Amino acid sequence: MTDGDRALIRISAALASGDEAALTDAFSHARGAAEDTEVEEVLLQSYLFLGFPAALNGMAAWRRLTGRASTGSAALDYPSWEDRGRDVCAAVYSGQYEQLREHVRTLHPDLEQWMLVEGYGKVLGRPGLSLMTRELCIVAILAVTGASKQLYSHLRGSLNVGALVVDVDAALDEAERFQDDVARGMSAALWRKVQERHAG
Repeated sequence: MTDGDRALIRISAALASGDEAALTDAFSHARGAAEDTEVEEVLLQSYLFLGFPAALNGMAAWRRLTGRASTGSAALDYPSWEDRGRDVCAAVYSGQYEQLREHVRTLHPDLEQWMLVEGYGKVLGRPGLSLMTRELCIVAILAVTGASKQLYSHLRGSLNVGALVVDVDAALDEAERFQDDVARGMSAALWRKVQERHAG
């Protein structure tokens, strides 16, 4: 893991915590380690897991700190997003991909479509940040927010897209500063379970 990756993960954890001072500190640290465009990718993808309010507030704080103007928006390309979404989702979920789609489809077919097109195609499949780094940032967000089912999936997904055990350890370390003892224990237990399954 590079210093830049760790800085981006720290931003994700701080944003998920809602701690404005911690987010400002994370931004300041990232400016010497990561590209500004990478920071913005992390903020953009956060709306999938934290909602638009957090993403908007995070981006506003970034603009205030840096004075950096926004760049042009990506072109709308729904057919491409659908194709890319299938590929990215399959990479993250590997052998569980079809099972995931079936499960989400039973919840609501529109959720399945939005997951692929919106989540994995439009957002997580964007250029500008590696899928591994995106997954590690997601792990930090989900650990801080306590979304245990999704955290388990993305812990596995991080390994599926090339993260090392030490990389995931680092992501959980960044989340830990914003967790209480119960949340830390939950994250640690899930991570042990994932490692045991991965080793087997």
